[in-house]
Amino acid sequence: MTVKENSSPNRPQYPIESVDNALRILLLLGERRSIRLTDVSEYLSVASSTAHRLLAMLQYRGFVRQVEGSRAYEPGPALTTIAFAVLRQTDVRARVHPVLERLSTSLGETVHLARLDGNTVTFVDSVESARAVRVGSRMGMTMPAHCTSSGKALLAALDDRAVRELYPEEKLTGLTSHSITKRSALLRQLAEIRKVGFATSDEESEDEVASVSVSLGEYGGARYTLNVSTPKSRMSEVTREEIADALAQAVDEVAAFFL
Repeated sequence: MTVKENSSPNRPQYPIESVDNALRILLLLGERRSIRLTDVSEYLSVASSTAHRLLAMLQYRGFVRQVEGSRAYEPGPALTTIAFAVLRQTDVRARVHPVLERLSTSLGETVHLARLDGNTVTFVDSVESARAVRVGSRMGMTMPAHCTSSGKALLAALDDRAVRELYPEEKLTGLTSHSITKRSALLRQLAEIRKVGFATSDEESEDEVASVSVSLGEYGGARYTLNVSTPKSRMSEVTREEIADALAQAVDEVAAFFL
C-alpha cells in the first residue's frame, strides 16, 4: 500500500522535496524486495533523470545497492546497519526492564534506563514508584547530560578530551539554579564520579528531585545508565549509599545478561 504523503496532517511547513523523495524511496523498498528506475520514476512522479540522481546518492551512502547483472536496486548495507542497531537497543530495553522493576520494588522509587546521545541524555525506559509522593517517569524525555545524574554517570565513562569535544565552551546552560554551568566544574565532578563509581543530582534537573546513577557500559553501540530518582525529602546520605549499592548490584546483573 502506498501512502499519499501530501495528505498527511503532519507534513512539515517547509518540506525539502529532494529529502522527502529519498525517504519515500526507502519506504518503497520496505514494500518490495527490489525496485527499478522506472518504479521510482512512476512512484515519485518525477523524470527518470531525477530518479537516477536520487538512487545514485542513496547508493553512494550505502542505503541501496544495485543487484549485480541487473538494473534493479535492493536495500544496501547502511539500512542493515541501522536496522540491527535499532534491534540491539530494543533488546537492551527488553533485557534490562525486569531489573528496573526489581529495583523499583525493592527501593520504592522511580527507576530509569537512560542513553547518552551526544551531550544529551535520553530516558528510554522507566518503572514509576507506586508511592503517592514520587518522581514521575521521564521516559521519552531528552535533557542536557550535565544537568542529570544519568548524564554525568555516562559522561564520566568518557575521558576528559571526549567531554571537551562535547562541550567546546566553558559556559554551560543549566535547567535550575543548582545545575552545573561551567565546563571546568563539570570536569571536576566527573573525576570524582570516576573515583566513587556513581553520580548524583541534587535538584540539578528539576526542583525537589534528587537522584543517583551508575553507568551500565556500552551495549549495541550505545552507552546506558541506571538511575533512581526520589523526592529530595527522601534522599539522605545513608539513602544515597544504599541506592548506589543497589545500582552496582543491578549493573552486575545486567552485565551477566550480555555475556
